[in-house]
This record gives sequence, C-alpha cells and structure tokens, in this order.
Amino acid sequence: MKLGIALPLIDIGGEPATVRAFAQAAEEAGYDHLAAPDHVLGANIANRPSWGDRNTSADLFHDPFVLFGFLSGCTARVGFSTQVLILPQRQTVLVAKQAACLDVLSGGRFRLGIGIGWNEVEFIGLNEDFHNRGKRSEEQVQVMQALWAEPHVTFEGRWHRVDDAGINPLPTQRRIPIWFGGHHDLTLRRIARWGDGWMMLAYPADDTAKAEFSKLRRYAEQEGRDPASIGTEVWVSTGEGDESAWRSEFNFWKSAGVTHITVNSTFGRLHHRRIAGRSLDAHLEALRRYRNAVGDLL
Repeated sequence: MKLGIALPLIDIGGEPATVRAFAQAAEEAGYDHLAAPDHVLGANIANRPSWGDRNTSADLFHDPFVLFGFLSGCTARVGFSTQVLILPQRQTVLVAKQAACLDVLSGGRFRLGIGIGWNEVEFIGLNEDFHNRGKRSEEQVQVMQALWAEPHVTFEGRWHRVDDAGINPLPTQRRIPIWFGGHHDLTLRRIARWGDGWMMLAYPADDTAKAEFSKLRRYAEQEGRDPASIGTEVWVSTGEGDESAWRSEFNFWKSAGVTHITVNSTFGRLHHRRIAGRSLDAHLEALRRYRNAVGDLL
C-alpha cells in the first residue's frame, strides 16, 4: 500500500517556506505522495447566504501544477497527486502539456487525479460549459492519453480537434496515470474504461465501500480489463480516534484491497473529521503520529 498526505493549505497558508517545510517533513517521515486539490475561482459568499459549507474565496488554493513544480525542486522522492483537478473547466491540450512538463521535471513522480467539479461559478469564469462537463471529460481523457503517447496526433471529436500536432516534452513513460474522483455510477464506468484508479472519499470503512469496489471490478471485467490493474484510494483523518483506531481502519482498507491511503486532516464533511489545530506545528504532529502508527502495516 502507498501512503500519502494532503497539503493543508487552507490551514497553514501557501508561503514558499511553509509548503516546502511540510513537503520535506512528509518525505522525511516516509510518505509516498503529496496531494493537493484544485479550485481556480472561489465564490464571494457575501451575496450568497445559502452557499453552505463548500469552498469559498476565503480558502487558499495554489494552482496544483505550479505548486508541484515548485515542490519537485524541493524534494527527491515523494510523489505528487491532484485530488482532484477539475478537468472540464480547463483547456484539454493545455492540461496535457502542463501534466507532461510536471512529469518530466519531477522525474516521473506525478499522478493526475481528475473530477468534473461542482462549482458552476468557476465554469462561468473560465468560459466552459458546466452542463456537459461529464461527457466532455470522457473525450478530454482520450485526447490527453493520445497526446502523451505519440509525438503527433490527429483527433476529431465532438469537442476537440487536433490536426497532426503534438506536445513536447512527452511524459517519461509516454503516459501519466489518470485517477478519477467522484461517486456516480457513470464515474465508475469511466474508470473501468479509461482509468488507472479511483479516489473514493464518500464511504466509510464498512460493507458499503466494499460493495462499490466490487461494482468497479465488475465494470472493469466487462471492459475486458484486469480489475487488479485499477487502483483504489481512500482518505483518512487524524481528527478523531487514536493510534489503535487508525490501525484498525487502516487494516480494514487493506483487507478491502485498497492500494493508496491519503491522510487529509482538513476535510470535515461526510464521515470525515478535521483536526482541531490549524497551525503548521499541529499538522506536522498529526503527520508524524499517523505515519508512526501505521508504518509497519504498509
């Protein structure tokens, strides 16, 4: 199993020294990857009293390609994973180029997690269609995979046209792993057809999650793929319980066949609970406690 941790930028801020210190501490502690979310625009909720507990303009989000490009020069081993990049609000060929450059500059340490998003405000600001984002993302994945694999591509689709052109540089392995976030049945079918893995955060450690994993395996078999070739990732938090409880939850996910676990101690929705502290020191303490608690189970 691979163990990662989410950069808690909303709590600790985004100053260069701060994100560097957190990334280097995670690498030193033995984490396999760093995770970061993606939001380009945050809504001003002063005029949106019914917005709810979703992210707003008050929450700090670095662009993940810029963030990971910076951190790749500050680290030597730890990987990088978007969790998740909101693909259909971004221009497809440009994402393929940015991802390939990051992959090359980091020495092949990048994994692209994608989702279709929920915030129409961002789509409006980025001049993309919110209402066809799911279907359009399917074509986006195909365009990117083609551009990563060959120096020149000709593609004619519903939303994309590439006329005998290519990106340079190409990724180190002529591919970049694509992991999907989301929980709709259509998401599972997209993973089974095109994906390298599923980033799942909606279900707790119980039989509900196992049933969804089984569904994904069935869909993969229907697509003629080996289900074992598709990874699964879950989020855990140090916001509640102790080392014994963390180990028990970890063992459940391991028995369920989960391949990646990411500690996200700022996420407090669904069954997840965030930590009380918001300082860098509080997050570094949580980082080390969790790794020490489960290190022998990896």
